[in-house]
Amino acid sequence: HELIYPLFQAYDSVALEADVELGGTDQLFNLLIGRDIQREYGQEPQVILTLPILEGLDGVQKMSKSLGNYVGIMESPYEMFGKLMSIPDELMWKYYLLLTEFSEEEIDNMKASVEKGELHPKEVKKRLAKYIVTQFHSEEAALKAEEEFERVFSKKELPTEVPTVVIPAGKVWVPGLLKDQGLVKSNSEARRLIAQRAIDLNKEVLTQEELNLSTGEYVFRIGKKKFLKVIVN
Repeated sequence: HELIYPLFQAYDSVALEADVELGGTDQLFNLLIGRDIQREYGQEPQVILTLPILEGLDGVQKMSKSLGNYVGIMESPYEMFGKLMSIPDELMWKYYLLLTEFSEEEIDNMKASVEKGELHPKEVKKRLAKYIVTQFHSEEAALKAEEEFERVFSKKELPTEVPTVVIPAGKVWVPGLLKDQGLVKSNSEARRLIAQRAIDLNKEVLTQEELNLSTGEYVFRIGKKKFLKVIVN
C-alpha cells in the first residue's frame, strides 16, 4: 500500500498531463512522486501547490469524515453551526485564517481583544460559525441557526423541531427505541451512552436501559445535540 498508492496517485498526473497539482502538506511526498513519474513519461513536471492541513473539531487530527471530526458542507445550518461552536478556542483562529476572507490584521485584532478580556471567545466563534453557514446556506439560515443554538445551549430549551414518536404505555427498552429512531447507530452505542450518563430523560440523567412508561410526554436528550420526544398513550 505504501508503494502502490503514491504511484497510482502520481500516474493521475500523467494521465491528466497536469500542469499544477493542489494538495495538503501531508501529500507533499506523493505530489513529488508525480513530478518524477511525469519526467519518466517525457512530460514537463507539474508545479506543486500545498496548503496547510485543517484540523477537525477535536483540534488534533486533520478534518476527516472517517474520523468523525468534520463539518459536512451538506449538513443543516443548525448542525453546521453547532459543530463550529464546539471547536477549541485556539483552533478558531486557524479556521478564520483558512476558511474566511477576514484579513490577518482583522484576525489579529480580534485575538488581541480576546486576550485582553474585551471580547468573549464565544462571540468570536459565533461570528465564525455565522460566516461559514452563510457561505453554504444563507445569511437568514445562519441567523436562525444562531437563535436555535442559543435556545438549546444557553436557555436550555427544546429545539424548535424535535423528532417525535408515539408508542403505547408499558415497558420500553431504551437502546432499541433510540436505534429505531436513528439517534444511535447500534444498541451497544445506546447502552454505552447510558453507562456514561450521557442520556437525559426529562432533564434527569437516565441510568436504566428499560423503563415502564405511563401515559404522557417524555423527552430524551442524547449527548448535547440530539433530542427525541416520546408520546405515550
